[in-house]
Amino acid sequence: MKIKSKICNGTLYIVLSGELDEHSASHTRITLDDIFMAEDFAQIIIDLSELDFMDSTGIGVLIGRYKKMKNKNIPIYICNPSRHAERIFKMTGLYELMPKIV
Repeated sequence: MKIKSKICNGTLYIVLSGELDEHSASHTRITLDDIFMAEDFAQIIIDLSELDFMDSTGIGVLIGRYKKMKNKNIPIYICNPSRHAERIFKMTGLYELMPKIV
């Protein structure tokens, strides 16, 4: 799992690349939490175009980050979901928590 981040005009952009599963969940969770705590931003956009695979553990990582940011009134949006990610987000209803944007 590779995680890239940048801030532009008060928006934190995150790109997740690779597989978000039980093997990468801990690293991803810690890295995202570190980024979220170190930066100043008003919203988060997570780009999933490079996400090859995500299982239930990965879903849990994203939901956990959503809950942390919701407590701070910082919305999370999803953009460019891979075909696999799109299917999972639709099946699980995650777009209701983290809306898809174009």
